[in-house]
Amino acid sequence: MSELLLPSDPAREPLQASFSDEANPVGLDGIEFVEYRTAKPQALGHVLEMTGFRPVARHRSREVTLYRQGSLNVVVNAHPADGKGATLPETPQISAIALRVRDARAAYRQVLDRGAWDVPTHPEAMELNIPAIHGAGGSRIYFVDRWQEFSIYDVDFVPIPSVERHPPATAGIHFFGIVQYIGLGRTYDWVEFYSELFGMTLIADEERFGIMPLGKLLRAPAIHAGNQFMIQLIEPEPDAAENDDREHLHRIGLGVPDVMAAVQALRGFGLEFVESGAAHSGQRGAISKTYLGSVLFELVHSDTTPGVAT
Repeated sequence: MSELLLPSDPAREPLQASFSDEANPVGLDGIEFVEYRTAKPQALGHVLEMTGFRPVARHRSREVTLYRQGSLNVVVNAHPADGKGATLPETPQISAIALRVRDARAAYRQVLDRGAWDVPTHPEAMELNIPAIHGAGGSRIYFVDRWQEFSIYDVDFVPIPSVERHPPATAGIHFFGIVQYIGLGRTYDWVEFYSELFGMTLIADEERFGIMPLGKLLRAPAIHAGNQFMIQLIEPEPDAAENDDREHLHRIGLGVPDVMAAVQALRGFGLEFVESGAAHSGQRGAISKTYLGSVLFELVHSDTTPGVAT
C-alpha cells in the first residue's frame, strides 16, 4: 500500500453493494472543475479568456469567479481567508480538481475506506458542503454529484448579468487531463494512489498523446466513455542541475479534434504557443507559453465528445 494512503478503518460503515463497481469503484464521470488560487485574479482571468474561457458567475460570499467554455469549468479563487494562516500565492497554482461522481457522499466514504486522507470542510451559511480529500502538494480532490440540470453553481454562485452562462467551447475544447509533477522515485506511490482510490489504469508506454510524452499516463474510468480523462505523472530528471521534488498539479491538458484549428483560434484571442525545435505545434498537440510564471495549457488531439456514451 502506498504511503500516500492511510490504513482502512474497519469501524466505518460498509458501503452498499449496489454502489460497488470493480471497473469504476467511485462512479467517476469526468472532471467538473479545476481550481486555481492566486493573488492576481484579474491577470489570471485575462489568460483564461485568451484560452477561450469566459467569466460567467461569482461566488455569493467569497472572492471566487467561475470561468466556463463548453463542458469545462475553471474556478479562480482569490479569497484571502481560505484556510487558517494561508496566504494567496503570487503565481497562480492549481489548488483543486473536482471529480464528477454518481454519488458524492458514497464516493467520499469509498475512498476513505481505501485509505484517503480527508479534508475537513467548513461551509458558511448558504454554501454547499462538498466532500474532499488531500491530493498532490496540498491540493484537494472534491467529489461533486450536482453537475447536470441543478448544479453546485446554482447554489453557491450568482450569474454575472448580461453574460452567456454557457458559452460554447472554442474549437471543440474539452478536458483531456491533468499533468502532475512528482518527487524523484515517487511514480509507484502515485500510481497506487490513483489506481487504489479511483480505479485508474496505467497506459502502455508505447501509447502516447500530444507532444510532451514524458512520465507515466493513467486513464480514469467514467460512466460515459466521452468523460474519461488522463493523469500524467512526471518525475524530475535524476541528473538535473536543479532537482525540484516539490509535488504539485502543473498544468491542464485540453483535448481538441483539430489541434491546428484550435491553435489558430486561440491565437486570435492572443494566446501564444511555444514554437521551437524541442516543442512546436502540430496535429498531435501544442503547448502554450507560460504566463504569470506558472500558467500554461497543453493541447492534445482528441476526438472525444464529452458526455456522450460510446
